[in-house]
Amino acid sequence: MAVMTTIARSIGQQWRRSTINRPWQLHTSRYLILQAFAESLTLRRLSDSDSGIVALDVNRPESKNAIGKNMLRGLLRCLEILDDDCSAKVMMIRSSVPNVFCAGADLKGSVSDVFIQERRTMAPMEVQSFVNDLRSAFSLIEALSIPTIAVIEGAALGGGLEMALSCDLRICGENSVLGFPETGLAIIPGAGGTQRLSRLVGKSVAKDLIFTGRKVSGAEAYSMGLANYCVAPASAYSKALELAREINQKGPVAVRMAKQAINEGFDMDMESALKLEEDCYEEVLHTKDRLEGLTAFAQKRKPIYSGE
Repeated sequence: MAVMTTIARSIGQQWRRSTINRPWQLHTSRYLILQAFAESLTLRRLSDSDSGIVALDVNRPESKNAIGKNMLRGLLRCLEILDDDCSAKVMMIRSSVPNVFCAGADLKGSVSDVFIQERRTMAPMEVQSFVNDLRSAFSLIEALSIPTIAVIEGAALGGGLEMALSCDLRICGENSVLGFPETGLAIIPGAGGTQRLSRLVGKSVAKDLIFTGRKVSGAEAYSMGLANYCVAPASAYSKALELAREINQKGPVAVRMAKQAINEGFDMDMESALKLEEDCYEEVLHTKDRLEGLTAFAQKRKPIYSGE
């Protein structure tokens, strides 16, 4: 499958249309993703009481998890599958490589400095095409209907931080290092960094970090609102799993509608945003889960939600 450059929702819609009435194709695609990209990406579905939690593990130690073209193709395929998986309720993105989340974009598959590679060995049109595809992939993460959690231990730089920003929540270890070094190489964050960072921490703080290329620790990231939690080193995954379990116990439709209301209403005027909230609330009114929640509360037991 070629790397796709359309916007996130179009990617998901095109893939869903291609698999209608062909469930065998979905099963085959899942198998191929887990096998073909096992060296750098693994999509794991947790089991038993954690069923509904999905972990996307990044494992490319030779380049500090820098995102190359093959890895980007694998990421797009994994996200397409996840977008159509009704059993998934929350996703975590984590690194299997010690002391690094993601070092950015590896534009030539090199283990050397990826930013120097960008400037020296690629034509401008080739760079632009790759960055456009990377932006589309991160937009697809952001557009997923389920909550997403970035589990950050070690370095999250450039494209790696852009990937984390596309997630709903970010959990940092105290030893994490986050930043956008691009302006030091006469480029800018081009896969959503200038826009998502400023919306998250405000224009002034975003300008400080991007203009200077300054790196911040996990604790500083938490203090400025860049991270939701800062925990002891090597504890980010445990905290992320704790949050994922909390989310996993909630009504799946309610969680999806809450995410839609927050994300889509954020840039609307208040009147339009409240109308959106009304529409999202109406979606949960007629679900079996809402009745199950009321019944479980009355019977003083834990609800069992089906996502219907």
